Amino acid sequence: RAFWGWLNAVFNKVDYERIQAVGPDRAASEWLLRCGALVRFQGSPKWQQDYNGLPTGPLGKYKIEAINATDSCIMYRGFDYLDGLEHVTDIKLEKCMYIQDECLQRLSETNNLQKSLLQLKIISCGNVTDKGILALHKLINLEYLYLSDLPGIREKETTFHALQQALPKLELELDLE
Repeated sequence: RAFWGWLNAVFNKVDYERIQAVGPDRAASEWLLRCGALVRFQGSPKWQQDYNGLPTGPLGKYKIEAINATDSCIMYRGFDYLDGLEHVTDIKLEKCMYIQDECLQRLSETNNLQKSLLQLKIISCGNVTDKGILALHKLINLEYLYLSDLPGIREKETTFHALQQALPKLELELDLE
């Protein structure tokens, strides 16, 4: 188990030179696919899941529009890859064992995501608590938030009321026991 944690940490190490060389979208795509997530590029209905099948072309041609991190090993240390992404409208975090409050706080503090992110789904991420959900208040353009199977959320009423106050346009869908 310790070996897998170490390996996942290696997969999440940010390569700033790579970001400079190939652009933020390509570098983030490589990171996400390496960690087992899927990406969808602007103008494409198809989810990209094969690292070796990433499209090539001029720098900046392919822009990430959606991220599906179901069962992936993405973790906080890789989140610097998200900084340069300007077109991400949709993120799904499902069964991500390394996603915790700090990750959601980092997501919420990413300037480009504050502008572009419209939909966020957080499902079966056992390390997420009320603190992480409350941190999402900086995603000012978020239109839809789906939360399901999050045992770490203890103060449901208080948390969701505070989030709705901060983001009045937000449609909040809950499937929590």
